[in-house]
Amino acid sequence: MEQITVKRGRGRPPKQLQKTPTGVGSTPSAPEFQKPNASNNNSVEGSPNGDIEMLESILPGMSSRRRGRPRKHPLENGSASGFDKPIGQENISGVDPKDLKKMKTERSLESPLRRSSRYTLSSPHSLSDVIRQNANADSVADDVKGSPFMNAVVKVFCVHTEPNFSLPWQRKRQFSSNSSGFIIDGRRVLTNAHSVEHHTQVKLKKRGSDTKYLATVLAIGTECDIAMLTVSDDEFWEGVSPVQFGALPTLQDAVTVVGYPIGGDTISVTSGVVSRIEVLSYVHGATELLGVQIDAAINAGNSGGPAFNDKGQCVGIAFQSLKHEDAENIGYVIPTPVITHFITDYERSGDYTGFPILGIEWQKMENPDLRIAMGMLSTQKGVRVRRVEPTAPAAKFLRSSDILLSFDAIDIANDGTVPFRRGERIGFSYLVSKKYTGEHARVKILRESEYHEFDIELSTHKRLVPAHIKGKPPSYYIIAGFVFSALSVPYLRSEYGKDYDYDAPVKLLDKLLHSMARTEDEQLVVISQVLVADINIGYEDIVNTQVLAFNGVHVKNLRHLADMVENCEDEFLRFDLEYQQIVVLATKKSKEATPDILATHCIPSAISDDLKTI
Repeated sequence: MEQITVKRGRGRPPKQLQKTPTGVGSTPSAPEFQKPNASNNNSVEGSPNGDIEMLESILPGMSSRRRGRPRKHPLENGSASGFDKPIGQENISGVDPKDLKKMKTERSLESPLRRSSRYTLSSPHSLSDVIRQNANADSVADDVKGSPFMNAVVKVFCVHTEPNFSLPWQRKRQFSSNSSGFIIDGRRVLTNAHSVEHHTQVKLKKRGSDTKYLATVLAIGTECDIAMLTVSDDEFWEGVSPVQFGALPTLQDAVTVVGYPIGGDTISVTSGVVSRIEVLSYVHGATELLGVQIDAAINAGNSGGPAFNDKGQCVGIAFQSLKHEDAENIGYVIPTPVITHFITDYERSGDYTGFPILGIEWQKMENPDLRIAMGMLSTQKGVRVRRVEPTAPAAKFLRSSDILLSFDAIDIANDGTVPFRRGERIGFSYLVSKKYTGEHARVKILRESEYHEFDIELSTHKRLVPAHIKGKPPSYYIIAGFVFSALSVPYLRSEYGKDYDYDAPVKLLDKLLHSMARTEDEQLVVISQVLVADINIGYEDIVNTQVLAFNGVHVKNLRHLADMVENCEDEFLRFDLEYQQIVVLATKKSKEATPDILATHCIPSAISDDLKTI
């Protein structure tokens, strides 16, 4: 089992914080979530200042080759790439040896990215033009500082006040963070969602300015880890050209990451190349979307900063990186298809509605015996439907053991991949993520050796245990000192820390990993703690235990439980808990004792604001 650290760059930490050797700040962790995998026991660790996510998995055969930024100096044979023929074997075209030597000397003074840009068509203000005009620079990082689009990169200052899930009637102490962002069309600014999560104040500062401008958060895309901001002050928009987006890059394309990472206060530029494009796990969003891996350094504070191609176009947003003893300079950016999906979604609905899902769990069909048993011909390919989300629209059409053959007329292979680009394949979830909430998809299946086609509406994922509460304060209800809360991943992280997937009760983890919501409003209600009082003697040790029923009625959610207790006229309050435990309290005495318990613990209300409408 090897340790992997994914550095998410929520923003550089406050200067007074001292990082541990692994880079984890000393402040309490923020609520992020990486969906654990039953096969590798992934665990996630988050820091409110940015930034470190711990994953634990088995990575056989990981290479220890260190791939840093492009070399500035040529190799011994005069080539910056090492693929040129040795001196003495290159003069095969009649070139004078003296001229050849001169040509090799001139070429060796160029950086690899400078040479590749000579063959790229560029716009009037492209990075290629800047490189050609500045002949004395020896790297892209030096040339890019004079580019017009650099002024569109801003520094984001955010003050966060996180909820206190252990004491849900109050919040934690506020803290601040720094991150990056950039200006786009429409007087808008993009940054990372985790950079402004649980914000109480957001300010922006332009490059070379000493003024910080108050910003308003327009939308936060939790799944894609993107947030959109704006500034009302007209002065902020003066003299700035918005960043333009480019197409999805290809492998080995040069990229330049610009931002305000830890280590200084001024703008920083790092360069590298695209090394991988695939559907990957978004640590903050707890989902899987298209992502681009690069070898440019991405550190705390780089979050939200743009990644430019050699034309000066934005091809991604820096948002997380991988830290491992056998790997260096592995960073990840959110690619333009995901960014444009977020922007279009906001423009269509005036808010962020999310990325839809098909609502199924599936199994690969690579085993030939399995395909024969499922009635598939040798020419047929697809994946087997294991389970269908009861709350998903697909539940009306799909069943367990259906063979999913195609999605929108694109055939799905036995390993769940579809054609992507020339010579590349990608998981078919990429096709689903390109859709918008409420749109339809044409699905072809094989059921009992017969073909069926359905037009299925796509919706967002309704998790039984939510990965985020999306900025809302946690709900709670108190009766006779018993504090009832709704289970969520941030709650588990608050109670058990970064290793919650090891330390939390097994029953709760099983619900987190394997249970599906049966209705849209279903929640798992737990007794968070018992505030000791005479009325609850003998129940003090009950903690984080699920409530299954109240007075014989199944508990649907926290609001349902509070409503039943408040309107109960029976002599006793009986709560059926997990592990065959029961709690029985006298109804009249419990309601009379509650105000005194609230006063003792300085709790303003026995019920959270969102439940007061019962």
